[in-house]
Amino acid sequence: MADSSAVDALLRAHALGATVFDTSDVYGLGHSQRLLGKMLAQVPRSSVRITCTIGTYKGTGQHAYSSLNLFRQVEQTQENLGVRHLDVLVLAHADFGPGDRYLDEARDTLQALRDSGDVAAIGMRVPSILPASPAAADPSTGHWGSQPRYDFLFEQLNPQVLSTAANPLEPQTDHAAAAEARSGESVFSFARRHGASTMIHEPLLHGLLTGKYGPDAAFSSGDVRSRYTPAILEIIDRGLEALRTRFGADPRALARIALHYCLRRCSDSIVLTGISGPEQAEANYAGFHSEMTDDDYAFAESTYAALNHALSRQIPSAAMR
Repeated sequence: MADSSAVDALLRAHALGATVFDTSDVYGLGHSQRLLGKMLAQVPRSSVRITCTIGTYKGTGQHAYSSLNLFRQVEQTQENLGVRHLDVLVLAHADFGPGDRYLDEARDTLQALRDSGDVAAIGMRVPSILPASPAAADPSTGHWGSQPRYDFLFEQLNPQVLSTAANPLEPQTDHAAAAEARSGESVFSFARRHGASTMIHEPLLHGLLTGKYGPDAAFSSGDVRSRYTPAILEIIDRGLEALRTRFGADPRALARIALHYCLRRCSDSIVLTGISGPEQAEANYAGFHSEMTDDDYAFAESTYAALNHALSRQIPSAAMR
């Protein structure tokens, strides 16, 4: 997509009502941020909220969460975007080095960024399901993706926002049910327990829930969708047929149902969607002036549950994330 088209798409999304724009220091190694900066220069800063994920790129430093790297990456992001502060700074992972060597340093740096006004709130990326595991005497020694690990990090870092990749096929499990079954707790239950907000990205499962990609779809080796086999694509395509019959075969209709479903099921979440041009921005917002009816929600819920069940018989659930 040409740079001018990308900026036009962002401006169109803003005009249609988008208020949260998500970026990262690794998206195009700053190029994506500079494009967003061109859009931000044309709209009131007070009309948008900017979230930025950090921690994947460490440059020449010892660790991505070292104090020097955190300060440097925030400063560079502000320059790329042309803004004086970020609304949410999201940590990309929960690895703070061996023995959590950089945890105290990162905690103090993040607090300093909040105190200075450079960052309004801290966020963390977490799995959509936090696996249960036996509590360790010292949670900082492991459980990188487990509920005990994130309970510990939440206490240490006090994030206000949790960001997760989630889609309508994933079940939600509350804390009590997860404890009873010794299974995983959903990030949404976890966030409510801790009084945090949530953001959902990848709500359309890399576009697969729009029904655009049948079993014959071909993806390049660098495309994340290349991991989905023809058998998986066929199950998804067949599982979406009930939604096509009820709501229409147009991929925009299926996208709208999936986004509506996410917004209603996780009513206290922000749902982030990608856009490839002004037309997709229009498609994402089409129909959002009307509520999803109870009957439509129940129908979508049963359809997605059946599709998830069919997929779980073919592949491990982790393969769909």
